Amino acid sequence: MKVEGQNVLIEANASMNGGDGPQSYCQNSFFQKAGLEAMKEIMQKEIRDKFDVGKPSSNESLTIKIADFGCSTGPNTFHAVQIILEAIQQKLQSETINSQEPEYQVFFNDLVTNDFNTLFASLPPKRQYHAAAVPGSFHNVVLPKSSIHFAYSAFSLNWLSKLPLEIIDKNSPAWNEGMIHYSSKQKDVLGAYAVQFANDFESFLCARKQELVSGGLVSVLVSGVPNGTCFSETSTGKLYEIFGSCFVDMANKGLIHKDKVDSFNLPVYFPSPKEIKAVVEKNGYFNIEKMEIPPNPTYQTGVPDFKKHAVSSRAVYEGILCQHFGSEFVDELFKLFRKKVDETEPAIFLNSGKKNLVVLFVLLKLKPSPH
Repeated sequence: MKVEGQNVLIEANASMNGGDGPQSYCQNSFFQKAGLEAMKEIMQKEIRDKFDVGKPSSNESLTIKIADFGCSTGPNTFHAVQIILEAIQQKLQSETINSQEPEYQVFFNDLVTNDFNTLFASLPPKRQYHAAAVPGSFHNVVLPKSSIHFAYSAFSLNWLSKLPLEIIDKNSPAWNEGMIHYSSKQKDVLGAYAVQFANDFESFLCARKQELVSGGLVSVLVSGVPNGTCFSETSTGKLYEIFGSCFVDMANKGLIHKDKVDSFNLPVYFPSPKEIKAVVEKNGYFNIEKMEIPPNPTYQTGVPDFKKHAVSSRAVYEGILCQHFGSEFVDELFKLFRKKVDETEPAIFLNSGKKNLVVLFVLLKLKPSPH
């Protein structure tokens, strides 16, 4: 697609770094793991309270189907599945729904570019479920209608399905010249991101409405900001500003073209609880059973480890950077990013660190279909 004669990346269809090497997502998804651990008890309690598979007859075989939307390459998805599985088993045992042990099927969904080979090569050998891959965008229906009992997605909904066209259009007031992300100072850019997130989340909910059984549950874990806070005001937002400055520095040195920087934006958004609630209520298919912010795992021990974050960002963003800029500049970019983070005074992060990203846990239940 072209905007003002430039070749620009619109579709945000890059996956995390595959394999299990030092720059892979497998080795650099510790923040996501910490977020999952922070909400483990909450999610298990809510599943025990809210999960319902109906009342099958005594001789009816019970198969419970779970799907992880945006599973990536592991190992976090396996840990999440085990948490969900244990809670469902506890629920079924407490209600003695069926004397026969149910069978479990788990569907691992992600984009077709995801490294499913690494994912399935590392499946737990003693797992209690049958596993299947389901490639495709979770903004669309990817599973049979009324087939899933429990849908799960962790940190995937932060990714936009595509960039808002306005932010890469020179004639738009939302043109994001010289920046790679939104800021509280750029209201039009921030608004374009927010609208795209709302549209994507709406698509996600509509697709899950088709796939879930009546009364099925959706558990969402998302990085976000407290109500009334903009991402760029947070300590992590400061880190993104440093990352963006690396692109500008490289353009000023002639290592990459300025037009390439102007037409590139990170397709990620960090919503507030208020925004999440508004989309769910507008969508109308689900009840919000629980919305909670567990203790933030990243900041529990004092100064955040932003140096580690700088390293892990390559596993997340390298794919989409290579799509837009080519692979030849990536090493230099992340070397510069790490150097700038190392040289940044901790106080700069801590001054903004009074406002931090939060991990938002949301549990939704599909409303009964009207007769």
